[in-house]
Amino acid sequence: MTAQEKNVEKQSPQTIDIPMPKMGESVMEGTIIKWHKKPGEAVKLDEILFEISTDKVDTEVPSPVNGTLSEILVNEQETVSVGTIVAKVFTTEHSHQAEVPQESIISDDQMHSMIANNAVVQDEVILEEKEINRFYSPLVMNIANKEKVSFDELENIPGSGVGGRVTKNDLLGYLQKRNDLKFSSPVGKPATNKRESGKIEIAKNIEEHPFVSNLVERIPMDNIRQKIMQHMLKSRDTSVHVSATLDVDMTKIYNFISKNKERYQNQSGVKLTYMAFISHAVVKALKAFPIVNSSIEGTTILQKRFVNLGVAVSLEPNGLIVPNIKNAQEKNIVGLAKAISEIAEKARTKKLTPDDVTDGTFSITNYGVFGTIFGTPIINQPEVAILGVGAVIKKPVVVEVDGMDTIAIKPIMNLALSHDHRLVDGMVGGKFLSHIKETLERFDEKLMM
Repeated sequence: MTAQEKNVEKQSPQTIDIPMPKMGESVMEGTIIKWHKKPGEAVKLDEILFEISTDKVDTEVPSPVNGTLSEILVNEQETVSVGTIVAKVFTTEHSHQAEVPQESIISDDQMHSMIANNAVVQDEVILEEKEINRFYSPLVMNIANKEKVSFDELENIPGSGVGGRVTKNDLLGYLQKRNDLKFSSPVGKPATNKRESGKIEIAKNIEEHPFVSNLVERIPMDNIRQKIMQHMLKSRDTSVHVSATLDVDMTKIYNFISKNKERYQNQSGVKLTYMAFISHAVVKALKAFPIVNSSIEGTTILQKRFVNLGVAVSLEPNGLIVPNIKNAQEKNIVGLAKAISEIAEKARTKKLTPDDVTDGTFSITNYGVFGTIFGTPIINQPEVAILGVGAVIKKPVVVEVDGMDTIAIKPIMNLALSHDHRLVDGMVGGKFLSHIKETLERFDEKLMM
């Protein structure tokens, strides 16, 4: 019997509150991305109830008990504070995991106050502070601000959510009807010409396709895309980006992988990829140029004596996250290959923890897996450099044989280093990049023993 199962005791029927979990010390809120169960459906212990997205990581939240989902209090795409009750489960069991300290729960009054005090956009105040008669999620407030929906309008929109709340779809539906009025003829007046007929036809098409306005589809960004956008803007506005690039002859590593990939897969369950060799070369270069393994705090340089190597992982359908390999300097090429595979799998199955995506010191992004040859990556804050890896493609290159220049076909890979010129000058960036190139081109099979 597991420790978790020991925490489950037979009790009389009761309702268990399911809170928004705290996913790290600095995480103060979470967004419900998807509900896996509907009210009235049975749930099992450890079965996934819902998915959440936070500033740090996306994850799945399991049920702490066997029972029935009796009520959903927070809808999909709504953001609430940590500790807020998002659902209730009816059960005959008791789980200590489901207990949340009362002081960590945000009350409705507190939430209303938070929404009212934060309903402001930079350029202008659309929703002024007034008496709030019902709850509005941050997502709804953001859309209302963007679309210039007055507070009085918002108050009069019928809500289909829990307790009569206005959902995202309620607000979008209202906006669509408001837009329709711009295309329809005056009330009681028939269309008298082709132009007015065209307006009616457009309005009809909009009604049939409610997310299309003026023949343009309006797609609200999901939480992941918003976080990526904010992170990229922060990096652009923080670091002074400078890029350097060079080509690497991958012949020795290309031949080694081609010859040994099946053996390593069968014997150790390790999939040999270029990324493991590149990561190993990066760690060596960071040891030689530790200033690149730093961050900036005011006017102080924080130079790290460890390497937490970030590896960018693409998420379907349109996302990106950079988990990192802790203490990568302690791993050999095979160990790095295993670690890269593990964190990529955790990212794609939403098993990452806040620890997996924090305290990185240097990052690598491999856009070469999509066939891209060259790119200029954006630095992952608060780091001061990032390495972009292009696709390995065969190219004709000039080589010297017995003192004579000749043309040969070689597997060539482009590397691009973006570094923060506030700290890393061109000389250091160039030497760092050249160090990686030399390590890869001089690969010795003895490193694998």
